[in-house]
Amino acid sequence: MFKKLILSMLLVGSVFATDKQKVVLITGTAHGIGKSTAQYLIEKGHIVYGGDILVEENLYLNDIGGVALVMDVTKQDHVDNAINQVIAEQGRIDVLVNNAGIAVGSAIEDVSMEDALYQFEVNLFGIGRTVKATLPHMRAQGSGTIINISSVLGKAYNPLYGWYVSSKHALEGWSDVLRLEVEQFGIDVVIIEPGLIKTNIGNYSARYFEKYSKNSVYADFYNSDDSEESSFDDYSDPIVIAKVIDKAINATNPKTRYSAGAYSWILLTMRSILPDRWFDKLISNVTG
Repeated sequence: MFKKLILSMLLVGSVFATDKQKVVLITGTAHGIGKSTAQYLIEKGHIVYGGDILVEENLYLNDIGGVALVMDVTKQDHVDNAINQVIAEQGRIDVLVNNAGIAVGSAIEDVSMEDALYQFEVNLFGIGRTVKATLPHMRAQGSGTIINISSVLGKAYNPLYGWYVSSKHALEGWSDVLRLEVEQFGIDVVIIEPGLIKTNIGNYSARYFEKYSKNSVYADFYNSDDSEESSFDDYSDPIVIAKVIDKAINATNPKTRYSAGAYSWILLTMRSILPDRWFDKLISNVTG
């Protein structure tokens, strides 16, 4: 009798462990937050698919128990193929982490409309594509968690990042509306607001600085911008965001927003309590 009881407890435990395992699709997994999150969730026993346009750099996923996908979120066929592969192989998608993003850095007036539109194409409309392709499957299964990686700059702002800031502000409002609409289907929408994190996005911005800073009337801003990797000493490791994502997907009732990483709390707090002009002065002092 005792042996049967122990066996039953072990069987219940194994079923519970299986129930905890989630099928996760993450975009932008070649570097930074996406890579750390993929590695962390695989270690936690989840089934992880990761998509990126950097195909070769993303192949590490296949070696650590994940599945690497070729995925450019600006291309509908890439998004559809990725979602279809996950469904064909796993039959469900429990978690969608929209992490892929770029930062078009430079003064608002300097940036071409072509580059400004591409900023939104990746940071907002790319997320729109993955969400729209995923929602029918989450609705059918009656559950799911959509995690959108925003930024503290989704609430605050900083010179030379106007187009990036606006894309994140838009993402925050868009996510709030999405949360209201899909709650009825048992789907959670979570916004993650990272602070300063060691990622590759600064190198991407530097390309635009190089392109637009020459002969700019905003030279003082470019000259004072501290975007070099040497400043990474103050930045947080991407693992802090990976742990927050893990916390959100395991919560019965996740928060609508989480923030983490260097300066995230202080910046969001200052933005919430200071009048605009005072916050302007604060940012001006910090950025030189």
